[in-house]
Amino acid sequence: MKKSISLVLFLVLSMVLSAKIFALPFTPWINVETGGFITQYNNVKIPSDTGTSFSLCDDLSTESWYYYRINAGLDYKRHSLSFLYAPLLVESSGTIDEDITFYGKTFTAGSDITGLYKFNSYRITYAYRFIETDKLNISAGITGKIRDAYISLDDGTTTAKRVNLGFVPLIHLSAEWFFAPKLSLLLKGDGLVVPQGRAEDFQLAFVYSPIDNLALRAGYRILEGGSDGGGSVYSFSMFHYFGLGIEYRF
Repeated sequence: MKKSISLVLFLVLSMVLSAKIFALPFTPWINVETGGFITQYNNVKIPSDTGTSFSLCDDLSTESWYYYRINAGLDYKRHSLSFLYAPLLVESSGTIDEDITFYGKTFTAGSDITGLYKFNSYRITYAYRFIETDKLNISAGITGKIRDAYISLDDGTTTAKRVNLGFVPLIHLSAEWFFAPKLSLLLKGDGLVVPQGRAEDFQLAFVYSPIDNLALRAGYRILEGGSDGGGSVYSFSMFHYFGLGIEYRF
């Protein structure tokens, strides 16, 4: 995690210095978001044809609640290129009431289980602002997402861990309504639905801009999705985020 944060900060510093030293016509920016989240559901069945269906938030108790994200980018006129680091690690624990078969291992009823759900997201997004007025900005684009994920169960004797690393293309959408001086309402995120699964990550936030290059956000984010891999993996989850953010444009 520290390496990922260091990489993001290095990218931000490189973009800022390049734009300033070489007088490039780009506007670098960075956005940091943090807050708390709750889990609505986190259902797992691995393998999906022979494993046991269980919930990491209903059959176990979720203990994690804190999150943060770092987003940085370059704007040029109506074009925007951005990078996002969005880690997520959810820890659950409890005593199971029935046997659970997960990824080839069986955890017997009455066992004290610790479950970990990791879903780190690395994204690069290109967006074009095709509507730009005094009251409304609307952008659309494409996002390339790398997921660094795993689900694990451990009862102190038996451990099973299913790792998943993959690439997913997403559609990016953003709309911001400037309804009052220095105040706006922002809807922004990425999503895609295909037969094998889906992914949605959208935020609805109020934005306050006290000065031209600074914006403060407060809002709600939904993160939902999963995969039904046709015998390999069944995993669907939904998280509700409540966070604050700050964005600075250099």
